[in-house]
Amino acid sequence: MARKKKLDFSDIADARKKEQLNQKDFWTRYGVTQSGGSRYESGRNIPKPLAILLWLHRSGKVTDKDLADALK
Repeated sequence: MARKKKLDFSDIADARKKEQLNQKDFWTRYGVTQSGGSRYESGRNIPKPLAILLWLHRSGKVTDKDLADALK
């Protein structure tokens, strides 16, 4: 049986900064408040549904437009 690989977002703050986005603009597109995003960047566990969404976006399976449309 294959071993489950944990979704790792320990570099999420670096990824956000690389995109030159502030916390509010970065996290809002995922439906997360700035303060919630700050907690995740500080090491709080990211809930699995959010981790999956982050992974899908990071891998290109979900676009910025998809995220914006979902928040309408």
